[in-house]
Amino acid sequence: MTDKTNPPPEGDGIPPELSHCGAVVDKAIEYMLGENLPPMAIASALLGGSLGLLSRTMGREAMQGLLENALHSVQAGELHPDHEGGAG
Repeated sequence: MTDKTNPPPEGDGIPPELSHCGAVVDKAIEYMLGENLPPMAIASALLGGSLGLLSRTMGREAMQGLLENALHSVQAGELHPDHEGGAG
């Protein structure tokens, strides 16, 4: 996702705490897939949990900006598996 308001730090571009959180989420997804849970249910639960956390920790405008950045990334094809450097 591209966030123009908070550019990543110099160097590898990923703060250590974000990398750590991402690794934990990846393991949780791997576990749930191993339990044969449907990908849509996994994604929905993760998104719902994320939105709940965001709503408790940031204001409406900041949350809306973050979600708009995510939407723009989807619309630009940045999250498609065929996009270089994208998720998937």
